[in-house]
Amino acid sequence: MDFKKRLEQAVKRGTQLNASRAEAEAQKALDEQEFQRLHSQYRLELSERIEKCLRQLGDQFPGFRFETIVGEKGWGAAVSRDDLQIRRGMGRTNYFSRLEMVIRPINEYHVLDLAAKGTVRNRELFNRAHYQPLGEVDMATFRERVDLWVLEYAELYAARG
Repeated sequence: MDFKKRLEQAVKRGTQLNASRAEAEAQKALDEQEFQRLHSQYRLELSERIEKCLRQLGDQFPGFRFETIVGEKGWGAAVSRDDLQIRRGMGRTNYFSRLEMVIRPINEYHVLDLAAKGTVRNRELFNRAHYQPLGEVDMATFRERVDLWVLEYAELYAARG
């Protein structure tokens, strides 16, 4: 084979490589959009579940303040309360209780990440996280986790409150 034919083949291979690389980048962009769409869909559903459960928790224990969380930490909600205890001869003591649940923002690992932190009377009693790859998310499991963690917190608060 002469040099001219080999040169033409090299150019053809380079052009094909460039085309396949461009196609792969386009597919990656589509995948990224799909991950964003899935994350938003799951986040909306779980945020509603979190808000519903935490509002019910606040109704069960009067004095809890409800707040919606939207920001760098993620999307979700929290309930919190401050208690003051005054004892003769011991002075006063402030106690803080809070349960926070958020869906963390999407990251380079493309996972749906649910996080919860619970504090009862100034003591952090649990710090939980549950995550699954966006392509494999089982929403029933996430809904169950939200319910379970709120129930666990309610029990801990009732036992120490």
